[in-house]
This record gives sequence, C-alpha cells and structure tokens, in this order.
Amino acid sequence: MTSIEVQYYALLREQAGVSRERVDTPATTPAALYEELQARYGFTLARAQLRVAINGEFADWNAVLPLGAEVVFIPPVAGG
Repeated sequence: MTSIEVQYYALLREQAGVSRERVDTPATTPAALYEELQARYGFTLARAQLRVAINGEFADWNAVLPLGAEVVFIPPVAGG
C-alpha cells in the first residue's frame, strides 16, 4: 500500500465531495488509481477525457507512482 495525496477539480471534485484527500492504495500507476477512485466515487469522466499530473508535472497514465506522490486528475476546461 502506498499513501498518495490526490487533488480533484471541477466535476471530479463535485462527485468525490472533497477537493483533496490522502488515499492508501495498492495502485502503482495513475491509471490504476483512477480506476479505483472511479469505482469508489462513480466518476462519470472516462480516463481519456482527463490529464494526470504527478508532483506538479504532466505524466503518462502508466507512469510509476512514487511513494508519497501528489496526483492531480485534470478534467477538460469549459471555455466561455
């Protein structure tokens, strides 16, 4: 298990009910972490609609999550 700090924005924040949380997870990649959280919170956005950042830098969905990482799932931004 790894402890990961996760931040949510926009629709994901609404669906999770929090803007940030610490998650103890067996996930080793952002893809696996998102699947776990999607099952927990019922996220309606597909992974293909999101970008992911690890420790402040955009990352690949299959990157290895370092211990204590901060992960941000970034939904599409509506313009106006």
